[in-house]
Amino acid sequence: MASTSPAELKKTPLNATHRALGARMVEFGGWDMPVEYSGITDEHLAVRTRAGLFDVSHMGEIEIAGKDALALVQWLTSNDASRLAVGQIQYSALTTPTGTFVDDVLVYRMADEHYMLVVNAGNIAKDHEWIRGQAASRGGDTAVVNASARYALIALQGPEAQGILQTLTGVELAGLKYYWFGHGEVAGVRATVSRTGYTGEDGFEIFTPPAQADRVWQALLDAGRSADVKPCGLGARDTLRLEAAMRLCGSDMDDQTTVLEAGLGWIVGWKKDDFLGASRLRDQKTNGVERRLAPFEMKDRAIARHGYPVMQDGRQVGVVTSGTQTPFLKKAIGFAMVPARMVEVGRPLMIDVRGRLVAAEIVPEPFYKRAGRT
Repeated sequence: MASTSPAELKKTPLNATHRALGARMVEFGGWDMPVEYSGITDEHLAVRTRAGLFDVSHMGEIEIAGKDALALVQWLTSNDASRLAVGQIQYSALTTPTGTFVDDVLVYRMADEHYMLVVNAGNIAKDHEWIRGQAASRGGDTAVVNASARYALIALQGPEAQGILQTLTGVELAGLKYYWFGHGEVAGVRATVSRTGYTGEDGFEIFTPPAQADRVWQALLDAGRSADVKPCGLGARDTLRLEAAMRLCGSDMDDQTTVLEAGLGWIVGWKKDDFLGASRLRDQKTNGVERRLAPFEMKDRAIARHGYPVMQDGRQVGVVTSGTQTPFLKKAIGFAMVPARMVEVGRPLMIDVRGRLVAAEIVPEPFYKRAGRT
């Protein structure tokens, strides 16, 4: 299959800015995206110790509104959206009838009868069609809109994020709780500001009109100059999320992986009425899963990458789904899908790293937890 040419790739509103800053660009989910600027390690450490700025405008936004919007969101997603107040967010899964992933999403309650789902870049069209199809089959008073073109999305992440952003906005950030959002202006541009991120650090994601994205990006870089804020690419975003034990849809879970097999039982609203995949997930909760995602740390000097086999007694029993050498922890870590009987902290694993068996060990997650976070 022919690869997508640069001319065919989608571009975020900040594409020209990335190129002017000298970012190394790569194809990701059909988008032309920066993978690194000053280097993955430099950017990773900036986020852990100061602040980093990410363009995540490739993410999608699908809005669901109408009298029956909540009922549709409840049917489509694993978590219990009825618990959300207006201005609150939850992590959830778009599930199939077998309890596996269509996608993992953030659900924003924008108003009493208005929700927004933030979805992964490579899944925007698929998710939109899935949601529209489910809405049509259920009937009711709902409108489903792919609103992705209405938004640019910029993430400011790290311990200095609040101080930097507060100089540019009237939104009272100190009172904005984790997984809540507010509306206001950032650098004179109307924006929605949420206390969310994909790095394991405190931080914010800022939704702005695409035409004003460059203004907000530049204002954040200028405001963060004294804190040495760094523009960051997808490379650091991946190493940061893995340190924080955040899953990557398409690698750690997919349409063959149930929510419980991914170790995400906490995003299932067990007390709510029927939802897509509920029967299988309830069965797995009662009877257990046969396989499960396990966090591991390499004990020997090697890095286990996506797709490497997990071996036992000369045969493959699992597979690495994510793996990297972490710049902050300075450890080689990852996730592997293995038989559930093997998922025990301290349990040794053997991973085939390019033909060489290398020792690893199952460890608690997250690998990294920021100070002050419970």
